[in-house]
Amino acid sequence: MKVIQYVVFLLGLTFFGLGNAIAVKVKHVGLHPWKVLNVALYQHFGLTIGTWGVICGLLLVSVSYFTAREYIRIGTFLNALLIGPIMDFFLWLNFLPEPTNSWVDYLILFCAIVISGIGGGMYVAAGLGAGPRDGFMLSISNKTKLTVSQARILVESFVLIIGFILGGPVFIATFLYTFIQSPVFQRSLSLVKSLIEVLKNRNKQIREDVYL
Repeated sequence: MKVIQYVVFLLGLTFFGLGNAIAVKVKHVGLHPWKVLNVALYQHFGLTIGTWGVICGLLLVSVSYFTAREYIRIGTFLNALLIGPIMDFFLWLNFLPEPTNSWVDYLILFCAIVISGIGGGMYVAAGLGAGPRDGFMLSISNKTKLTVSQARILVESFVLIIGFILGGPVFIATFLYTFIQSPVFQRSLSLVKSLIEVLKNRNKQIREDVYL
């Protein structure tokens, strides 16, 4: 069953990276706060957007290690290390839709948010550990007694302000991201968890039949 978990996890990371790459193509209509920061750092200091994603992810893992290391698992490191390069790879392939500077760009971004929401639900459902940003939110929640939602709002608002000051792409869609992505994430998480549970039970039944 570990194989199935890793397959689901890696597929989830791939979908998440693809969604992020599509969103970056139409970044002028707005990005998620963390992506606003990554794009701003890329514009100021070079490297790639994905590389800054890796750097920020590893910094958050380092902080979580000292504050709430129980949230750090193998999936946390894989998430921090792989999503950025996966996104850069899709951008490098140069087959993603180009911005049209019309209402179509909002449709493109909507598709990107849905794809990344599905991917996020998949990699969390795999049960290999929370992403570095999720783990960081949980650690902040534990230390401050804030709810997870309050911690998320606090941290992402701070990240958004920094990204905005650095000239990152903040626009209408930035403030709509959570309202679209969260329900998709929740639905994907529920469906994939159920699927994994069905596969586990079937695998268990097969083993029992073999032994009988």
